[in-house]
Amino acid sequence: MRTSVDGSEISADFGAFVDQSPCARDPTGRGALSGLTFAVKDFIDVAGCRTGGGSPDWLASHAAAAVSAPAVEALLGAGAQLIGKTNMDELAFSLEGANAHYGTPVNPACPDRLPGGSSSGSAVAVAAGLVDFALGTDTGGSVRTPASFTGIFGFRPTHGRVSTVGVAPFAPSYDTIGWLARDPGCLSRVGRVLLLGSGDAAPINRLVQARDAFAFADPAAATVLRARARAWGAVDEVTVFDGAEAEWFECYRVLQGAEIWRCLGPWITANRPRFGEEIAPRFADAATIGEPDVTRYRAFRQNIAARLRAMIPPGTGLVIPTTLGAALPLKTSPEAIGSFYKSALPLNAIAGHPGLPQVAIPILQQNACPLGLSIVGAASSDEALLDLAISLHKSET
Repeated sequence: MRTSVDGSEISADFGAFVDQSPCARDPTGRGALSGLTFAVKDFIDVAGCRTGGGSPDWLASHAAAAVSAPAVEALLGAGAQLIGKTNMDELAFSLEGANAHYGTPVNPACPDRLPGGSSSGSAVAVAAGLVDFALGTDTGGSVRTPASFTGIFGFRPTHGRVSTVGVAPFAPSYDTIGWLARDPGCLSRVGRVLLLGSGDAAPINRLVQARDAFAFADPAAATVLRARARAWGAVDEVTVFDGAEAEWFECYRVLQGAEIWRCLGPWITANRPRFGEEIAPRFADAATIGEPDVTRYRAFRQNIAARLRAMIPPGTGLVIPTTLGAALPLKTSPEAIGSFYKSALPLNAIAGHPGLPQVAIPILQQNACPLGLSIVGAASSDEALLDLAISLHKSET
């Protein structure tokens, strides 16, 4: 056991892993990941293990997976060893990293703050040095947010470049598998195994800042983040939201919520699961979303997605804050959480709405807690983004 800053005990695994029967697997081959260990978010199937989804009722109503997700099979085949499955926010409907049923994994970088979610356990396992890398899922920021909060690297790929077969569907037009690591070299090695098809070969040689994205960050963090972005060479600036931040938020809320209810609503209606008090209203809201709003915001999404793709051509990277600042305190009020989402979701939707890749990079700390910058690339520039992360890291060490 370890002791936290408030004197309470911290479990040896920082609460990162699920408590059900261990789900460890030896490599099935040798390759680029030989000698590395990894963990898998408990929303992704591993053969012979039940996928719990951060919900006791989901766990109880689902049998063990017959086969592993292709992403897991690829990692095992490349020589990596699976250590176990990781805790997560309840059915992935959160960016906070808390779970009313299983507790909150401890943020190793800032134990008095949230780890970020919903891939909370995966991020904590990596940040604590328990594994070399971990798989998560990212719909609205669920890899990128905990990467920033815990001070590690995170990657959301171009939509469709990593198979999501064997992942519990949440909001499929936004859902991706993502991954986390403590160094960009490992992040890149994992990407080379997981990414399907051939990426755009153009290296990223121009960086621009999204001026209005930095306005979301708290002022102290924004000053530090913008200075680092300029040090990277991001001196040009563009605007992304053009004053429509509220519409971006509503677009994501409506489209994600409608897809969530299509995917999970039948199970919720049939099983009446016990949701945590913060999660229950989110599913209730998703159930009320009507087709007229979906139609309206589907068109809005198509328009802004086309604009973003034109703004980020091959060879260009858009620099944005990964989150609004340092990790949220453990006892953040519901009002502050609501305010956090109003800014975090539009920020994360810069990559999410058009399905673009994004790499989250840890930088300097604020009040002893990490801050993160991200670079969003053109569609299928995943490999170039991973290479850029390595280059930027080398230039700073």
